[in-house]
Amino acid sequence: MATLITGAGMIGRETARLLRARGDDVVLADLAPPSEAAATGATIVACDILDATALRDLARRHAATRIVHTAALLSTAIRADPVRGVQVNVVGTAIVLEVARQLALRRVVLASSTSITYAVFDDHGSAPIGEDFAYRMLSQRPGSIYAATKIAGEHLGLLYADLYGLDVVALRYAAVLNAGAGPSTSVPGRLLSTLLAAGRSGEPAALDDPLLLWRGREEFVDARDCARANVLALDAPAPRRRVYSITSGETHSIDEFIAAVAAVLPQLTIGRRIEPTGGFAGFPHPRPAPSDLSAAHAELGYVPAYTLRRTVRDYAGITGPNGARDPSGAGR
Repeated sequence: MATLITGAGMIGRETARLLRARGDDVVLADLAPPSEAAATGATIVACDILDATALRDLARRHAATRIVHTAALLSTAIRADPVRGVQVNVVGTAIVLEVARQLALRRVVLASSTSITYAVFDDHGSAPIGEDFAYRMLSQRPGSIYAATKIAGEHLGLLYADLYGLDVVALRYAAVLNAGAGPSTSVPGRLLSTLLAAGRSGEPAALDDPLLLWRGREEFVDARDCARANVLALDAPAPRRRVYSITSGETHSIDEFIAAVAAVLPQLTIGRRIEPTGGFAGFPHPRPAPSDLSAAHAELGYVPAYTLRRTVRDYAGITGPNGARDPSGAGR
């Protein structure tokens, strides 16, 4: 019996690594698996998420009993090719769910996004934003194609649970922070990489892309916390709510974000910088409140492990006195 993970990005790879560390069999599938995937210890397979026959055969061949579905096009990639984004994110999710239904798999964990809540920021108020938030279908429609695909994925998952009894859990990740070797197609990944590169080089960072700036405060999550949440969602005995917000539990202004990077890379300076006019990633309204983590804590056992400061330290490669990366979270 194995867990099939779609998507070999950082969240998929880290999920595979966590599962392999406890002895689980893991198959990590991606259209073009990166070289870093080999270090997870999982079985690496090239597979197109839109090829239903290949995905079903893959799950059957490896006796998969569960799927963690992280494969997706992120916001920057979708802006470049909207139709491909809808195909991968919506049709791909439907194919994963249908394969799981046909093979009677035990559970499917879907990667979703708190960006689906951004449309209600104009009138939500200061109370924490729960998963079952109210919104107006037209005037508060999704602010991006990416967010629309994530709403569609959640509803498809809930319908497969309602209509077919498939055990589906959706995790709404906040803006995910990672800093891999390659170019990031996520807005928060681009922001962190831009600041880290400037802090290392001593060249002033240019913050002239309105997508990378925001008024007010925004919440983020380390990709490794997303992976931890994936494993918790696989194991949870009774995830009744089925949809959960996954964040760091903190909110930050853009100045606090810059300061967190400067604290570990003192050479960081900011050159060109425009003033933000709205919320994060081009959404029109600033965040009025953090996401409510109480359901994730109560039903999944999720408690965030990575603060922004720890994330920056780890991805900047800051080492402790013995020359090793600091795994303790000291100074969180």
